[in-house]
Amino acid sequence: MMSNVGVGELLMTIPVGNILGEGVLWDNKNQSIWWTDIETAQLFRYDINSEQLSTFIMPYRVGSFGLTQHADQLIVAFDRGIALYHLKTENLQWLATPESHLPNNRFNDGKVDRQGRFWAGTMVETIADNSASPSTNAALYCINHKSQCAKVYENISISNGLCWSPDSLTMYHADSQQHEIFQYDFNPNTAAVSSKRSFVTTDPLIFPDGSEVDAAGYLWNAQWGGGQVVRYCPDGKVDLTLKLPVTNPTSIAFGGPDLDWLIITSAKNSLSAEQIDIEQFAGDVFIYKLSNIKGLVVNSCLVGC
Repeated sequence: MMSNVGVGELLMTIPVGNILGEGVLWDNKNQSIWWTDIETAQLFRYDINSEQLSTFIMPYRVGSFGLTQHADQLIVAFDRGIALYHLKTENLQWLATPESHLPNNRFNDGKVDRQGRFWAGTMVETIADNSASPSTNAALYCINHKSQCAKVYENISISNGLCWSPDSLTMYHADSQQHEIFQYDFNPNTAAVSSKRSFVTTDPLIFPDGSEVDAAGYLWNAQWGGGQVVRYCPDGKVDLTLKLPVTNPTSIAFGGPDLDWLIITSAKNSLSAEQIDIEQFAGDVFIYKLSNIKGLVVNSCLVGC
């Protein structure tokens, strides 16, 4: 690996002060950055050419979402289920509400795979008062091209960090509460997932959040509580660590005209008043220039097409 590979200067900060910024993705066609503030039920779009920030008030909290081939239509993992949503008409078409019987759960991290399916996992948002340990009542789901929803894995606390290797033969997925990122064999033709194994374990006070894989096949992970984004080699060894001016980075994406920007969302909802005074950039979006590292174009979702 070249010695000058790494993270360069901070290009800009988008000062949005999100309570729980998440789910960032790059729209290569329209050269814009999308993300959600889960707790305020808002989506944001930042056009890098016009430098215009647009805000969309959503009908429910958005855990994650993906672009589709239809203008202004997204596939969205709302807190209560997965739906197709049109931003202008506000038309809402539910595809799946598989955990409507679990009032303590909500949908969290999700992503479109390289074949156009949408994946999203849930998390246990509230824990029973008499529970001494984290609940593992959440699960990971896949919506296929026919809009059919399948449960892929269960016994999860906080589903996070979905991404795939450049060749689509490996899937990554984290359980934040368990401080672990897992690796799976993935069949891109059938979406079959197998051979679950540990890829990375984080320290007890660091929770693996959103992830993405770069063009070289290295995994990047935003680490809640750790104030950092870590790049891991395909064998799980730490390649580089980017320290951030905030405690809770939440998700990452590669973007920019040359796909050599690292875009990072953050949150301030768990910080004390004293911490917020110190972390003046908590909840903002950060954009760093990468050196000899590029991302891959994000696929549009083909569900419902």
